[in-house]
Amino acid sequence: MDVSFLGGPQPQRGVGVVAPFDFALDRELWRWVPDDVSLRLTRTPYVPVEVSLDLARLVSEHETLREAVRALGASEPEVVAYACTSGSFVGGLAGERAMCEAMSSAGDVPSLTTSGALLEALDELGAGRIALVTPYTESVTQALEEYLGEAGVTVTGRAFLGLTRHIWKVPYRSVVDMARQAVVGAADALFISCTNLPTYDVIPQLEAELRMPVLSANQVTMWAALRGIGVNAVGPYQGLLLQPEAAVVAEHEATPVPPAQAAQQAQAAQQTQPEELEGWT
Repeated sequence: MDVSFLGGPQPQRGVGVVAPFDFALDRELWRWVPDDVSLRLTRTPYVPVEVSLDLARLVSEHETLREAVRALGASEPEVVAYACTSGSFVGGLAGERAMCEAMSSAGDVPSLTTSGALLEALDELGAGRIALVTPYTESVTQALEEYLGEAGVTVTGRAFLGLTRHIWKVPYRSVVDMARQAVVGAADALFISCTNLPTYDVIPQLEAELRMPVLSANQVTMWAALRGIGVNAVGPYQGLLLQPEAAVVAEHEATPVPPAQAAQQAQAAQQTQPEELEGWT
């Protein structure tokens, strides 16, 4: 069959992703990506170390990141994201900035990390107090708290699993249980750490239950990377992704309505039939 009339494929914008060697959630990352953007993934070299602060340091060595970015260069991404939370917070704020500089210099392309994206997302939400959920050991969780503290973010409550392997196998139920344990103080948002922890489908449920924005490592990474090229991440009922729309609504609501227009709107509302609102509760 002649398919030349289709004229495709459509042009694709590229987002490069550097992930740790044990990353198992490629499909989850794609769920935040619109159809006209493609992810170009590569992984750091394997090292026989379980999830720990030592592993975080090994997978985030500057030369390792530079080599990964060079490998991605052939596919010409417009931005590169280092998708690893622990690897990008283990050196503190200065270490995170140095990683971005190393990647950018290797590929001559804007670069970001998961931990940097987290701070960007918290700033976007105006969240200075957060509840924290991690699959890590206590020492790795504490290192994340120190990174957040250095950035002026207060952790009001936390829960962690103490895992050193197979994090991608953690069920949603465990994530929900940890979230409920962590939200014990007056928090502005909840953050679920680790790019190897599944979170996509649990975010809307937790936001509805906890009445606060819920951020996850993969979510903020994709949100920031796509934002860097002027594209919106996709995802149903996720507060972070609705921010631009919410701002437009707020601006509209803040605009004074002329009296005549207000009267017309009130009359239209009175004429709305009940069946038109059926199902919207």
